[in-house]
Amino acid sequence: MRNHQPSVAVLVTLVVVLYLCGGTVESHKDQPLSGIAIHETTFHLNDKAHVKASPTLLGSNGQHSELVLVEFSSPHPSDEDWIGVFSPADFNVSTCPGDNKMVSPPRLSSAPIKFQYANFSNPRYNTTGTGSLKLQIINQRSDFSFALFSGGLLNPKLVAVSNKVAFENPNAPVYPRLALGKEWDEMTVTWTSGYGLKIAEPVVEWGVKGERKLSPAGTLTFARNTMCGAPARTVGWRDPGYIHTAFLKELWPNAKYTYRVGHRLSNDAFVWSKVYQFKSSPFPGQNSLQQVVIFGDMGKAEVDGTNEYNDFQRASLNTTKQLIKDLKKTDAVFHIGDICYANGYLSQWDQFTAQIEPIASTVPYMIASGNHERDWPDSGSFYQGLDSGGECGVPAETIFYVPAQNRAKFWYSSDYGMFRFCVADTEHDWREGTEQYKFIEQCLASVDRKTQPWLIFLAHRVLGYSSTSFYAEEGSFGEPMGRDSLQKLWQKYKVDIAIYGHAHNYERTCPVYQSVCTSDEKTNYKGTFNGTIHIVAGGAGAGLAEFSDLQPNWSLVRDYDYGFLKLTAVDYSNLLFEYKKSSDGSVHDSFKISRDYRDVLACAVDSCPATTLAS
Repeated sequence: MRNHQPSVAVLVTLVVVLYLCGGTVESHKDQPLSGIAIHETTFHLNDKAHVKASPTLLGSNGQHSELVLVEFSSPHPSDEDWIGVFSPADFNVSTCPGDNKMVSPPRLSSAPIKFQYANFSNPRYNTTGTGSLKLQIINQRSDFSFALFSGGLLNPKLVAVSNKVAFENPNAPVYPRLALGKEWDEMTVTWTSGYGLKIAEPVVEWGVKGERKLSPAGTLTFARNTMCGAPARTVGWRDPGYIHTAFLKELWPNAKYTYRVGHRLSNDAFVWSKVYQFKSSPFPGQNSLQQVVIFGDMGKAEVDGTNEYNDFQRASLNTTKQLIKDLKKTDAVFHIGDICYANGYLSQWDQFTAQIEPIASTVPYMIASGNHERDWPDSGSFYQGLDSGGECGVPAETIFYVPAQNRAKFWYSSDYGMFRFCVADTEHDWREGTEQYKFIEQCLASVDRKTQPWLIFLAHRVLGYSSTSFYAEEGSFGEPMGRDSLQKLWQKYKVDIAIYGHAHNYERTCPVYQSVCTSDEKTNYKGTFNGTIHIVAGGAGAGLAEFSDLQPNWSLVRDYDYGFLKLTAVDYSNLLFEYKKSSDGSVHDSFKISRDYRDVLACAVDSCPATTLAS
């Protein structure tokens, strides 16, 4: 450690440990925090510099998000100075062990949970040396401190550290998220807290109007050693707290329920969240208006403008805003992979669940696995990339519930009224002969199309068709090997729509089979379909992806912009598809499907078994 100030002891709240951390991994560039070389920090603590944060006590009215005023000054200001938010406020050996015990230079070993440049709100900071920021802080089960750095992000020099700030109850139950259960009359509710089972029992109080039930919840967590690599098990690690899931069963169809999550303490007192409400699922096949929102690759962003090192996911706030605005006309949400782009910086999972809380606490928020949740070399993922930042699926599989038989194998089916959703896991092998292939066929084959006519296939990577430039350059116009095994299943079982993320844009195909359009219609489909419409909906928030110059014949509509999908099942015979802009919620593309059950039964190429003339 190079210490340029003799008075370091005045800021003893910051304790530094021995630590070795490699340089920034290229695949982590999507995560703004990866732009900070925090492991290269040196110490230039200065008595004439200061950082003050107020108020020091947050959440006194029960809220789990609050603005903190951070005031600071430096005797040697620079446009490269920045403020980092750290939680826990103290850094010590127990929270940040090193992988290599032989390394001698002490270095700061934990990344900030968010950051902003010191001149963000005062363009004259470089002259005056004073500035202030209003930063939104959410409850993340620990206290916070704010540090002033010089030297920019790649050569950080710690100049001053603030007082501590904390929530009144840092352990409080927060950020509930609903999910459909394994049975149609079941809803699950998952939340995060700082209460382990030795301290309190997790419970949910719930019921229809005039009724109150108390149901227990299971508790999970995960440790640093379950992470597969850096930064998740090094500078990006942060204790995830406890994840609780309760199963609310034997629900009445289409009924309104209220609930609150909480904990029973050892003295029999309860700690409760605020009261939320949800509408239970319709009976499978129930003929009622049903509206489902679908998108991929949203990510998260900060409303106070922090963390935006490369401005990669700002549009996620627009998508979130539009979903909240239309929440009364939404029954369920499917976020098909690349959830929050934490990429090994685990504090970001809390930030994401806080961002979507108004949505996920009200309607089921179903997720699929993407490369930024799962992929890591030699971890069992189909792809050997570094995209998860060492998470290898553990946070996503723990923080969100899905009705899979094994959450480490993130494929599942979900029924919602007249819809059957078959959700694939593209980060595990889907090819013919695999366990997942058998699941996909069983999911498609087992639905009763008389009562659930709308069969939807969901996956993260584009297993169907996309003219995004990186797919076009490979010559596959979709995930290599994607269509080879699966298109015969889509055709055989007459999948209506297949929807993907991964490519950060919007694209719609004609009804297509083996790269050939099976219909010339573009907006009003009637009768026999003869193919599957493939949709790319990966533009919910993360940085956009360019299309190829070549637009294939099967590509009807392309949009290089942010947006999301909405499917509305009007009845057994009519489905409305809409693609909406995240900027204002306007409908940019739409089509209708109108047909009867006999149209589903009708034969198309490769969709009917062989017949005989024998009588």
